[in-house]
Amino acid sequence: MRKIIIDCDPGHDDVMAILTCLAHPEAFEILGICTVAGNQTMEKVTKNILKVEDYFGLDIPVYKGEAAPLVKAPEPQPAAHGESGMDGPVLPEPKRTVEDKDALTFYKETLEKEDSVTIIALAPLTNIALLIKNYPELVNKIDCISLMGGSVYSGNIQKRSEFNIYHDPEAARIVFDSGVRVIMAGLEVCAAGSILLSEAAEFKNGGYASKLCFDLMEFYKLYAVKRGFDRTPIFDLTPVIYLLKPEIFKAEEMRVYIELDGEYCRGMTVCDKEKENPHLVLLDTDREKFIEVFLDALKILDEKYLA
Repeated sequence: MRKIIIDCDPGHDDVMAILTCLAHPEAFEILGICTVAGNQTMEKVTKNILKVEDYFGLDIPVYKGEAAPLVKAPEPQPAAHGESGMDGPVLPEPKRTVEDKDALTFYKETLEKEDSVTIIALAPLTNIALLIKNYPELVNKIDCISLMGGSVYSGNIQKRSEFNIYHDPEAARIVFDSGVRVIMAGLEVCAAGSILLSEAAEFKNGGYASKLCFDLMEFYKLYAVKRGFDRTPIFDLTPVIYLLKPEIFKAEEMRVYIELDGEYCRGMTVCDKEKENPHLVLLDTDREKFIEVFLDALKILDEKYLA
């Protein structure tokens, strides 16, 4: 079993990734959830995960992280995730509150006492970069960082930049150059694991967890619907499903460089087949098996959590 910390900016796909972790207690012990500015502001994304915890009656500690990237100002993306950062579901204001300590303190204290921790990073890498910069002596306690971010060939916020890396490329460079093992789930593999809109429509007929995901997907799928696509990636699922089922992925060892400048490529992940300091770059997956893992997770949660 992996002891994991989830670093996220919920976020529709963040929530679906967290639910998949929750469905597999045999594989993951969730030590805590850290939030960071990304899809929306720190306050909004933190409120979103607290609402979801209330919805399921969860008691996973939530720690607020960084409200801005290391260098530049935040760039929320309401077009992608709405003004709340999680438009679609109508959930009550949260009763749960965040922990007193911040994310960096939680990371430090956790790594000091644990032998090995896996970080699942679903957001800009600001929190993790500050951990590495401030406490380099603890880096060897990080087994790996399984993250959603980057791309080998394309971009979604600029011509050659993916949003999570673009939002804080200085932080990404610190992480990728740190010596910590990174498993990079970029745009290509996320697209390969896309869910059909017809499959997502069936969530409406499921139980408590499925119905929440149906409401999430009603907003999340709009980009695909407006463009006539029959499917959509659920980006942040990918680094979680890799940890559960690595055998359904194709990947290559690559050195990953982070571009810090450029009108069209700030935040670009330059992937090169070098032997020095390689990371594992996911390139493809078996779509049917990928989606089966997610659908099975929802069935598990539907049986566990009743309205």
